[in-house]
Amino acid sequence: MWNLGGSTPPFFLSVLLGVLLGTGALPAPAQEQNDASAGAVYRRPLGHDPKTLDPARISDIYSRAVSQQIFDGLVQFDQTLAIKPALAEFWRASRDGLTWTFELRKGAKFHHGREVTADDVVYSLTRLLDTRTRSEAADLFLGIRGARQFREGVARTVSGLVALDRHTVEVTLDEALAPFVAILAVGHAKIVPRDLVEAQGEAFGAQPVGSGPFRFLRWERGKEIVLTANVEHFEGAPKLARLVFRIFPGDQRDAMHEEFLRGGLEDAPLPSHADRRVLGAGDGHIYVKRPMSSVRFYGFNTRMKPLSDRRVRQAFLHAIDREAIVQNVYFGQYIVARGILPPGTLGFNPKLAGYAYDPQKARDLLARAGYPGGRGLPTFAIWSSVKRNDVVLEHEQIKKSLAAVGITAEIHYHTNWSAFSKMVDDGKLPIFLWAWYADVPDPDNFLTKLFHSKSSRNFFGYANPAVDDLLVSARTSGDAQRRVDLYRRAEQMILDDAPVLPVFHHTYERLFQPYVRSIEVNGLGDPYIPFRKIWLDRAR
Repeated sequence: MWNLGGSTPPFFLSVLLGVLLGTGALPAPAQEQNDASAGAVYRRPLGHDPKTLDPARISDIYSRAVSQQIFDGLVQFDQTLAIKPALAEFWRASRDGLTWTFELRKGAKFHHGREVTADDVVYSLTRLLDTRTRSEAADLFLGIRGARQFREGVARTVSGLVALDRHTVEVTLDEALAPFVAILAVGHAKIVPRDLVEAQGEAFGAQPVGSGPFRFLRWERGKEIVLTANVEHFEGAPKLARLVFRIFPGDQRDAMHEEFLRGGLEDAPLPSHADRRVLGAGDGHIYVKRPMSSVRFYGFNTRMKPLSDRRVRQAFLHAIDREAIVQNVYFGQYIVARGILPPGTLGFNPKLAGYAYDPQKARDLLARAGYPGGRGLPTFAIWSSVKRNDVVLEHEQIKKSLAAVGITAEIHYHTNWSAFSKMVDDGKLPIFLWAWYADVPDPDNFLTKLFHSKSSRNFFGYANPAVDDLLVSARTSGDAQRRVDLYRRAEQMILDDAPVLPVFHHTYERLFQPYVRSIEVNGLGDPYIPFRKIWLDRAR
């Protein structure tokens, strides 16, 4: 048996992205922190209204950033992306890795006062697999015994999810999945109160009740979401009295920065043309920059002609100078993406060449596809949910690069996030700008989640049976080097098919007011900051 009650090593062999961020002062003792932050309100910007705050149904970082503070899972990521206890105080696995037993904390309560029980855990994980929930995380849990039969309607329950008693849950797998415990730390796998979810249905996402460090208070759409401290949280009361998410529809970073400078926010992303050489040097603000497990790309709808021809898609990739975009538009703040997996991820291939900027090769590909000089091609619509100055400048460069090889493009902006993401989900957009942030710091969460033909997050209509086979083999292999080899082969095949145009991997960059203390950011970025630890030292 493995006794995994404490912090366990990450399941992947890579350079860990998480770090503990220094804030210029040593943390004060807990009592001093509480005194310093008594009644403190922390205000932070949110780029869009969330679609929902129901963790099982979340599909974007805006929803995740808020729900992460309201709910707890069985386990959680720490600042180094290692796994540590949350609602599960201890857990152990059988020698074959197929049976996992979780012991819940006694006395951990939901915000409405009821204790969290094993029945809530079984219900929450079963609900992820219920087709009626439409959870985008369902495929992460299909390795649980009986999950597929339940989803297909053959079984009424998931046989591998059992409440042994009020505080003990047993999970049995069909196969020993390498990242299983880490999957339980993802934002979707939060534990919800069965009684309230069954009573409220869809409405639960607008008035959520969890067991996390902050309670939901109110949501004024387009304006703000307000959370209050849960003083009975099992890890102790937060140092903040309130956590306020102020909404800036369309991810208006310049407006966020202006509000930050006026003192109306405790943190903010960088403005479009920030000079990173002087940030935090003379104004007292804390400038934080860390790598993130993410990739930003343009997706192609391979179900639409002529994008169904991979030579046309490949022409796009050779026509656009991504190095120039990162340097000229974003002043080198991001890492140019040669492929899909970000640096530091298991399977990342530093030798991957990707698609070089080569306008002549783009023209040759178009000619071979039957569109010499671009003749016969329609005007391509490129859609974006963000209309910041830097994004607009990026689109201007892209249009010029495409025009140089005979491709005409027009840009469409739709800054209502819910409506935009639904159009992507419904397959209505030919080309769209998207960013993918890992739920689990594992290649499976990029390659399988986005490119397996049966994945709910395969926005592209992409299907390659050989890729599917490689991804299934990699997911179930217990040999780390074999997983690396399989994922690298799958990534190369995906790039050859070109369903996406990778642009860059994000870095986490943010400004904090000088009085903000005890910030922790890991490689999963902003949604996973534990705000229960943050306190405000306005006396300094």
